[in-house]
Amino acid sequence: MLQIFTHTRYDFIGKRRWAYLVSIVVTLAGLAHIAWQGGLRYGIDFAGGTLVQVRFQQRTTVEAVRKALDGVRLGDSVIQAFGDLQEYLIRVPAASGNLAVQAVLFGMAGILIYVAIRFDFKGGVAAIVALIHDVLVALAGISLTNREMSLPVLAALLTIVGYSINDTIVVFDRIRETRGRGIRKGEALADIFNAAINQTLSRTILTSLTVFLVVAVLFVAGGEVLRDFAFALLVGVVTGTYSSVFVAAPIVVDWENWLAGRQRGGKKAVVKASAGR
Repeated sequence: MLQIFTHTRYDFIGKRRWAYLVSIVVTLAGLAHIAWQGGLRYGIDFAGGTLVQVRFQQRTTVEAVRKALDGVRLGDSVIQAFGDLQEYLIRVPAASGNLAVQAVLFGMAGILIYVAIRFDFKGGVAAIVALIHDVLVALAGISLTNREMSLPVLAALLTIVGYSINDTIVVFDRIRETRGRGIRKGEALADIFNAAINQTLSRTILTSLTVFLVVAVLFVAGGEVLRDFAFALLVGVVTGTYSSVFVAAPIVVDWENWLAGRQRGGKKAVVKASAGR
């Protein structure tokens, strides 16, 4: 198996505060830019709606057509007579933007359940936070470069979610194996996580670099139609790799350290109370 990093001992967990800061700054900058623009620039896939041409067997009116559309919650559609009073053009407002958002949320809920069962609840929450981070950073890149939110870009975002969770699960698998062998005396939780991340570093970099190079070629030579799709994937590959190392794993470390601190504090309180008696 090809290895480009062997026996590395990088202190990824020790740099987590700086990583948190970078992530927060980039995410907030992207959200601020989106808010300043009044939202993302939606392409025709989202903003254009659906244009339908219908022909009835007999003459009817705009009011009758609208009443029928009210029954399926499409009463706000634009209705225009086309030719005689038997034929109409109906422009249905696009609802695909909300349905895309729902698809991502349902996907994340499924991932949370899966990771929580396979690892633990803390790992599931950390993985979801990493996914949200990756999607927000990709959206920030799209907004900052004034690109449109289209169906290909949505497909890229869903791909990023799958790619990122795969990377995170590889790291979490190695963490579980390392912790399963037991904690040596004097070994801190951060040391276990660092060891696991370093052991999977070669695989992570090789996989990410391969995908990045392919998508880079697509971005340069794929034509205008695929350029926004490729750009979103380029951002997603980088941030997906970054979040697996600097977001998901560190969150679990900080969470477990916080819980351990609470337990120690509780034991001290019990000891003091016993001594007071």
